[in-house]
Amino acid sequence: MAAFLALALAVATPAAALDRADVILEAGGSDRLRDRLVEGSLLVAARRDSVTDPQDILAAAQADYRRMVDLLYASGYYGGTVNIRIDGREAATIPPLDPPTRVSVAEIRIDPGPRFTFGRAEIEPLAPGRRPLTEFRTGEIARATVITESARTGLADWRSAGHAKADIANQQLTALHREARLDASITLSPGPAVTFGNLVVQDGSRVRTSAIRRIAGLPEGQRYDPEDVAKAAQRLRRTGAFRSVALTEAELLGPNNTLDIGVAVVDERPRRFGLGAEIASDTGLGLSGFWMHRNILGRADRLRVEGNIEGIGANTGGLDYGLSARFDRPAVYGPDTGFFAILGAEREDEEFFLTERVYMGLGVTRTFSDTLQAELGLTLERARVTSRVLQQIAGASSPVREYNFVTLPGSLTWDRRDDLLDPTKGFYFKAQANPFIDFDSQDPGGKVRLDARAYRALGDSDRIVLAGRAQFGALIGPDLLDTPPEFLFYSGGGGTVRGQPYQSLFVDLGGGNGIGGRSFLGFSGEVRAKVTNTISIVGFADAGYIGAESIYDGTGAWHSGAGLGLRYDTTVGPLRLDVAGPLGGDTGNGVQIYIGIGQAF
Repeated sequence: MAAFLALALAVATPAAALDRADVILEAGGSDRLRDRLVEGSLLVAARRDSVTDPQDILAAAQADYRRMVDLLYASGYYGGTVNIRIDGREAATIPPLDPPTRVSVAEIRIDPGPRFTFGRAEIEPLAPGRRPLTEFRTGEIARATVITESARTGLADWRSAGHAKADIANQQLTALHREARLDASITLSPGPAVTFGNLVVQDGSRVRTSAIRRIAGLPEGQRYDPEDVAKAAQRLRRTGAFRSVALTEAELLGPNNTLDIGVAVVDERPRRFGLGAEIASDTGLGLSGFWMHRNILGRADRLRVEGNIEGIGANTGGLDYGLSARFDRPAVYGPDTGFFAILGAEREDEEFFLTERVYMGLGVTRTFSDTLQAELGLTLERARVTSRVLQQIAGASSPVREYNFVTLPGSLTWDRRDDLLDPTKGFYFKAQANPFIDFDSQDPGGKVRLDARAYRALGDSDRIVLAGRAQFGALIGPDLLDTPPEFLFYSGGGGTVRGQPYQSLFVDLGGGNGIGGRSFLGFSGEVRAKVTNTISIVGFADAGYIGAESIYDGTGAWHSGAGLGLRYDTTVGPLRLDVAGPLGGDTGNGVQIYIGIGQAF
């Protein structure tokens, strides 16, 4: 009975975590080596993570033998000894199926021995114009990682030179313990120069085989280059039509040393929709949504329909709403150049004007790299503007003016951010130019916008991030009263100056009338600090300028705002709450509140 009670108590009592997990380095090792051993130890990790299961602790100890030896080799120590004891017992002698019932102390004792240097360090033949790594030569520390990297680099150089089947023909490593020397000899086999064969597409995709080949853009018949294979895979992924993309090289070469490339894709779901909402104390509630159909014509193309309604419960203006559709087809003019067509209608009811417009257009997109894209279009637009300014200031007989435009919108986007919704490092730059001409008046003009953003994390943990933004806008050509409001600039609100009412800074025409400016400058700065893994606080300040001139000359007006924000991280980006008030200018007073998804910029 007593034995039964003791067993029951042992089962009921939870196992304790490791009290200690020590790494002891004998003479000859450096603090840096000890730090590497501590960082690589599974036992130390088990102690840090409060692991209690003796079976798991024993498994970690027995795995640490190999890990410690590998780390010694990586640092140039080939004659070391490793002893790992669990409560005084050598871990290697403990049967895995009969672990101790409790573990208190783990000790890893390492005698690294002498540090080896390279005696003979040879790798040949190398690709034309290539040299061995500087660390792989006589007298340098004989790190195992240097040997591995030398072989890997040698093979990669031959593959980049067109030898797709380059391999290691022979490798000899000899450790001379008395001299603490390691002789290493690596012989490479380049194999023949290879050209691309066929792109072999596996069945199973709804995207046409011809479209997959066209999008991949593999240069069949040209010299093999692994970069071309990587680019082909990235082009296919970039379409958004595939959930996964895998390109594989054929094991055997074909006639005349050609290499076929196989491609296997898994289609993404054809349809997708999304909803969004944003609310601000001055502009009210805004709702948006989209519906997208992938691969609608079997060529990895895409149709996206978007709608929005804004200004629900706004303090100024009325309801704004719009509906648009865009069709994109990749690889129309080569693998990196696509085609798009747009169609849309919108209504914008603001304090000084009401704009109703319809437009249609087409254009091309060009992808230069994963981070650099450009777009150029041709758009026809018809707009109807109702404005009391036309009568009271310009003396027009009617407050309504109609415009018929042709525009040539173009943009260049360079995006090096590490995350689109919550960046912590990198930068973003977008330049937009939109030349236009009015069919009726024959007056040409152009609108230019620049948007630059930069992000930098302080320290290694990304818990404090500095973010900055600068905006520039200029209208060249027509006078203020001859320009549709969509080409003019305003400042104030969530996209420009938080803490100031929406579009509250404009060109004052007197008598309670105003109109957008021909020049704009905007600056924003934020300090984002994580309080927990999901909650952050943000301090920010914004400033904006609007002028009647095309290029800033200081004759316009500035205003500014500042405030505090709260972020809560979700899978779709941080939920954002910003509370701000005015700092400078006379365009507003009181507190403004902004709620949305994603960082402000």
